[in-house]
Amino acid sequence: MIPRDLPEIALSVRQPWAWAIIFAGKDVENRSAGSIRVGKMRPGRIALHAASGMREAEYAWAVWRMAQDGVSVPPPGELVRGAIIGSVEVVEIITESDSPWFGGASGLSLKDPEPIEPIPCKGALGFFRWERAKAFAGPVPWMKKWPTAQTSDQSAQSGLFDALEVQFKTPPPKPFGTKK
Repeated sequence: MIPRDLPEIALSVRQPWAWAIIFAGKDVENRSAGSIRVGKMRPGRIALHAASGMREAEYAWAVWRMAQDGVSVPPPGELVRGAIIGSVEVVEIITESDSPWFGGASGLSLKDPEPIEPIPCKGALGFFRWERAKAFAGPVPWMKKWPTAQTSDQSAQSGLFDALEVQFKTPPPKPFGTKK
């Protein structure tokens, strides 16, 4: 069932960033000025779409980045993709911000995220009018390398290993543009 107040207009965001907007306090979605203009992005409440694509390098960097703030990102195979996962208010288009999530020349300032039971949906570029799809995106082979909540729980229950967060000897390379 689709919540009655769920906006008809959505924005697609790659995981785990969509998850971070809904569950981890990510209050800025970085976009180029051109993509904001072409995508007809403007303030107002929107549905948040978790894109079907997710790159391993981007996921690894996000796990490292969010761990700096004490946030544990779900394993990649457990992040819903290809779905509307909630809604959020776009407050304004910004070109500067003190938010630790701001990392580009421009972006969307966000507030009041609200999760929903995921609804399968195909994404599109920019703001788009979304429609229900038949299925969520399935996991891809690289996701199997990462521990799952279930394997961590089994390790903890066995007493052989502590359920540990993913650790990095050095930060993974940032897989996208740098902050100016």
